[in-house]
Amino acid sequence: MKRWLLSLLARPEAPEEVGELQERFLVAGLGNPGPRYVLTRHNVGFLVVDRLAEAAGLSWRQKGRAFVASWRGGWLMKPATYMNDSGEAVAPFVRYYKIPLERLLVVHDDMDLPLGRMRLRRGGGSGGQKGVQSIINSLGGADFDRLRVGVGRPPQGWSAVDWVLSRFDESERPLLEKVLEQAAAAVALWQSQGLLRAQQKYNGLDLGEAAKGEDQGG
Repeated sequence: MKRWLLSLLARPEAPEEVGELQERFLVAGLGNPGPRYVLTRHNVGFLVVDRLAEAAGLSWRQKGRAFVASWRGGWLMKPATYMNDSGEAVAPFVRYYKIPLERLLVVHDDMDLPLGRMRLRRGGGSGGQKGVQSIINSLGGADFDRLRVGVGRPPQGWSAVDWVLSRFDESERPLLEKVLEQAAAAVALWQSQGLLRAQQKYNGLDLGEAAKGEDQGG
């Protein structure tokens, strides 16, 4: 499909409450669409923005190659492409609405962090995360913000692909709930007070260790 047509398809209607140019932002949670991928590790970005939309009473609307919701004068997004083509949804949206790269936050899974840890940063490589790499390639630059949400390394005998496409098991669900709550709060702080403040509060957080302490204390 021609690039200009992909760009056209990705344009949502601009909601009235969206802020002025200097205030516009986009939070893109990455994942794979469809019931097959619900609650998989690769879809933790979807889970975070779903949590934000639910808390604000928002409904998702499909516009072109993404599901979008207006939030706090900007947008939440879940690309309707598969993970590896996330840039085909994110980049046209960013260009059409002239969103500065420093006001783009991409929320995604990260195997180099254990479940219970998260890390905010600006720029750098993709770390092998193909959705992030697709966004870098489509934007022609990497100077956007990321919220990396830990899902841990695969156990012995598991491939990386099988691991990220596996569902969180029941024993992980209580910790996952805490992660989603805190990751959503980190996004809200990024939106209101900026990257540095969010990094200071959340980059050192270890919910897994806190949970172990609660178990031992109980």
